[in-house]
Amino acid sequence: MKLSVFTVVTPDLTPEELVLAAKEAGLDGVEWRFKEVPAGAAGEKPSFWSNNLCSIDPSLPADQMQKFKDLALAQGLEVASITPYLNHLDLKDTEHVFRTAQQLGAKMIRLGVAGYNASADYNELYDKTVRYLKEAEQMAQQYGVKGIIETHHGTIAPSAGLAHRLVSHCSPDHIGVLYDPGNMIHEGFEHSRMGLQLLGPYLAHVHIKNAEWVREGTREDGTVKWRSKWAPMREGIVDFTSLLNDLKSVGYDGYLGIEDFSEQYTSRELLKEFAQLMRERM
Repeated sequence: MKLSVFTVVTPDLTPEELVLAAKEAGLDGVEWRFKEVPAGAAGEKPSFWSNNLCSIDPSLPADQMQKFKDLALAQGLEVASITPYLNHLDLKDTEHVFRTAQQLGAKMIRLGVAGYNASADYNELYDKTVRYLKEAEQMAQQYGVKGIIETHHGTIAPSAGLAHRLVSHCSPDHIGVLYDPGNMIHEGFEHSRMGLQLLGPYLAHVHIKNAEWVREGTREDGTVKWRSKWAPMREGIVDFTSLLNDLKSVGYDGYLGIEDFSEQYTSRELLKEFAQLMRERM
């Protein structure tokens, strides 16, 4: 297995600084965050979702996009993924990401999945997402870049089982699943080996982060309220030794990508801690 970083978690590093830090930590690839910085946020303290210095602005012209490939290759890193936020299921935006990924030599992009908050019927959201994925599959074949959906709380794909139900309409040559066990602590928990066995050839990528549940007071009826929150990699519920053993059992040899939101470490420390934690178990 190889190691990568999703640059959403290194918001204070410029792309130039990121590739040097990734090389120093012994990583193999970069997943470039594909999202503009909000207008007016440039003067803010760097953060995951706002003034993220380590992002590709989707509005950049093609010749300026090229530097993100060149920076990675200069440090011996692969562009593992171009990772946008496509949950509006917009096909025009999706094709733009596929085109950029092809230019930058990325192996995959993250596709969208409908969100779920109980305000709309799951079956309608499911049908809408399947139609989107079938269109995206044609683009994936055209551009030679795999499209992947992520197991993510708050969507109709919180678990391996529900993600598999969506992608099973497509060929695993073109559409796959990003397995994120940290997200599945919030929602979608399954035994990891069962989920990985179910995904089979659709398993395309893995994200590494951790989460935990904490008590948050008491309801009016006297029962305890709980909430989930991000946790440092070594302190959350996910058992990474077990996870890597399960990944080995299904023959997975792709990327493990760090996406830790716990803010326990500086960006450079995070990359080194991630590499050490994974290599102890690989």
